Amino acid sequence: MDSPITAERLDAQLLRAPDARAPEDVVGRLLAVQAQDPRSARLAVRARSTGLHAADVDRALSVDRSLAIGWLNRGTLHLVLAQDYWWLHALTTPQTLTGTTRRLAQEGVGPAAAERAMSTLRRALAEAGPLSRGEIGSLLASADVPTAGQALVHLISLACSRGIAVRGPVDGGSSAGRFEQRFASAHDWLGPPAHVDRDVALARLARRYLAGHGPADDRDLATWAGITLGAARAGLRSIAGSLVDRGNGLAALRAPDAALVAPPPRLLGSFDPVLLGWRSRDDIVGPHETAIVAGGVFRAFALVRGRAAGLWRISGGRVEVAPAEPLDRAEAHGLEREAADVERFLGLAGRDRSVSSP
Repeated sequence: MDSPITAERLDAQLLRAPDARAPEDVVGRLLAVQAQDPRSARLAVRARSTGLHAADVDRALSVDRSLAIGWLNRGTLHLVLAQDYWWLHALTTPQTLTGTTRRLAQEGVGPAAAERAMSTLRRALAEAGPLSRGEIGSLLASADVPTAGQALVHLISLACSRGIAVRGPVDGGSSAGRFEQRFASAHDWLGPPAHVDRDVALARLARRYLAGHGPADDRDLATWAGITLGAARAGLRSIAGSLVDRGNGLAALRAPDAALVAPPPRLLGSFDPVLLGWRSRDDIVGPHETAIVAGGVFRAFALVRGRAAGLWRISGGRVEVAPAEPLDRAEAHGLEREAADVERFLGLAGRDRSVSSP
C-alpha cells in the first residue's frame, strides 16, 4: 500500500481495524452501503466487524427496524440506518424520478396506469401489511396495470422513490439462503418523514460521507451520492471549519494517524463500498481492474496489503480463493481465516481449504 491517501480511506472504511460489534456501527460509519446484491451488502458488514452473522443484519432489517434498504444514492439500492433514510431520500430521489417515469413509459406503463398503481399499492400496504414482489405483481395486474418485463420493478422503484413503500422484513432469512425482502408501507415501517432542511441535510451528507470515505473531494461526493456538483460543494462549504486539507483538493475530517498501516488480508464481496466510494479506484484494483470490474458488475475480491490481489467465490458451501499475485505464508493464512469467517458469517458448511500463491 503505497499511497497515504489510500491508507486513510481504508481506515475510514473500518478495514484496518474491523472490530465493529453491530451492523448499525458499520452502516452508520459508511452512511450507505450498495445493496442491489443482498449477500454482498451483508458481506460488507462482515468485513468491517467481528463476531456478527448475516442473521444479525436480517434482524436489524426485520425486527429492530434499525436498518433499511431503498433506492437512494444514484437511484441504486442502498443499505442505511433507518434514522438516515428520510433525509437521504429527500436529497437523492428527486433526480431519479424522471428516469423512472421514462423507463415505465418504455415498458408500456403510462402516467394514468402508474398513478393507479401507486394508489393501489398505497392502500394495499396500509391494509395488508408487507407484501412480496410476487404479491405486488398480482395486485397491480388485477388493477389493470402492466407488469410484464421490467415494468414491475420500475413500479416498485417509483413507489419507493415517492415515499409510499420501503423494503421491509427479510422473507426467509439469510440462514435459509434467502435474501428477498417484502415491501412495507414506508410511513408505517419507518415512521412519517420529518421536514428536511436541504442545507442542513447537505451539511450532514458531507460530514457523514467524509467520516467513512475521507479524504475525498467534491466530485467524489457528487458521484457517490448522485447529486449535483453544486450541491456537493455547498455541503462541503458548510462544514469547511471542520475539514483538514489533504492536498489536491482532497479534504478529511481529521488529521491522519501517522502510524497507519495496511489492513489485514480481507475478503470483500462484490460491489464492496471500497470500490464505489470515489471517482477512481485505481489505488485499490491496480492491474486487476478488468478482472474485478466488467460490464457494471463488481466481483468479490481479496484485499492484501491494501490492494486487490485476486478473486474469490462461494461454490458448494465453500469459499474458494484464487490469488492473482504471490502471497507470503502469513498472507495466505490470513485469507484462509477470512474464508472460514465468511462461511461462519453466512452459515455455510465449509470444508478444509488452503490458499496458495499462483
